[in-house]
Amino acid sequence: MMSADLTIVLPEILLALYAMLALLGAVYTGKDDTASLLTWLTGGVFVLLAIWIGTTGGDRVTAFDGMFIADGFARFAKVTILLSAAAVLVMSQGYMERRGLLRFEYPILVALAVVGMMVMVSAGDLMALYMGLELQSLALYVVASLRRDSVKSTEAGLKYFILGALSSGLLLYGASLTYGFAGTTLFSGIIAATQGGVSLGLLFGLVFLISGFAFKVSAAPFHMWTPDVYEGSPTPVTAFFATAPKVAAMGLFARVVFDAFGGVVGEWQQIVAFLSVVSMFLGAIAAIGQTNIKRLMAYSSIAHMGFALMGLAAGSAFGVQAMLIYLAIYVTMNIGTFAFIMAMEKDGRPVVEIKALSLYSKREPLRALAMLVLLFSLAGVPPMVGFFGKFYVLRAAYDANLGWLAVAGVIASVIGAFYYLRIVYYMYFGAETEALDGRMSPVLWTALMGSAAIMVFGVVNLFGIEPLAAAAAATLVH
Repeated sequence: MMSADLTIVLPEILLALYAMLALLGAVYTGKDDTASLLTWLTGGVFVLLAIWIGTTGGDRVTAFDGMFIADGFARFAKVTILLSAAAVLVMSQGYMERRGLLRFEYPILVALAVVGMMVMVSAGDLMALYMGLELQSLALYVVASLRRDSVKSTEAGLKYFILGALSSGLLLYGASLTYGFAGTTLFSGIIAATQGGVSLGLLFGLVFLISGFAFKVSAAPFHMWTPDVYEGSPTPVTAFFATAPKVAAMGLFARVVFDAFGGVVGEWQQIVAFLSVVSMFLGAIAAIGQTNIKRLMAYSSIAHMGFALMGLAAGSAFGVQAMLIYLAIYVTMNIGTFAFIMAMEKDGRPVVEIKALSLYSKREPLRALAMLVLLFSLAGVPPMVGFFGKFYVLRAAYDANLGWLAVAGVIASVIGAFYYLRIVYYMYFGAETEALDGRMSPVLWTALMGSAAIMVFGVVNLFGIEPLAAAAAATLVH
């Protein structure tokens, strides 16, 4: 029995062992001399694991008496997490090396954070959930403050740590209430306890759990750490924050509300819909006044998480499918956008002011065109793939009789289009300023052009993600 359990959690075990062996190897060799090789190696390990998990799937199986669940939903989330983490790691190698930030700890911490994320999306128990969440968070706190000589980076790490601890406290309080009133920490036991309706104590537990998850996905009004952490962290770290952890947190959110509270959808639907509306509007309106592109991307991510939550609020299998499609598209758009931001340099120093992009299209027409495609896609302008992501979640909300939520989503999307199009305006029609001179490494160029191409050609069949997301959603929503 134990060997069967270990087989189910083998990808997580192997990645954890790789991280520990890499740590020992780096310590006994030349430490930071191996950082560049280690970054590429870790990215390669992520890709191999993603291929393995994606190709060896079967029915829903559980390990350790239901504490760990391996199903189609977990596989979809894990493949997305691993591929996005690999892309960001490989993209960040040159950037970090040029600035003396590439230490051997960086890829190892990312690997450990990814182990935590993989446990999160497969959690079948409140204890396993918390263990995965903390493993992810503790690694990310350190990564946020990686630039030790920068006050902003240290501040980012500290803010993230303090507010992360607060959210963990809310989550633990919710978990203890849930355990107290359901009599078990297993999701299968909690859903059985809610068969005859949900007690007031259990409802309070659910609200605290959702508040903790809202912190992790940076949904308003629990978003306050996001802009400062995005701005203060090194740009590759910001790119990582904007991709893999978002998928993991949304995956965990969906796992808990459907696997543990799937019998009382009406009790949590309104809370998730409220988080969705507030996030969409706060992200859309607060980004308008931003001049720093990393802070703008922080508010953009808050708005996009609002749209992803709209799919979750639908409370249906189609809603989960829409959420998964949205997250896959969102991650792809962000990888390309951050590849562009990483190449924004003047005299070897990173530039984050949006106005620095004035008339960028004259100097780098191809790069400007790729960025224009990504910004149109982020804004949800048809026929870019980003439009279809929004269309799916709006349709899911409408089908679930949440027409008011879909209307709010359309209005927020129109408001949000303003700040994306403002960057396009600067690139094509802005006043002449000192030119950016950042060369784009082949890796960044490939990431930018590749994601822009996906936004254009993905309209054909979304690269087959639609049926995969439908199959994944079907395994979660019974």
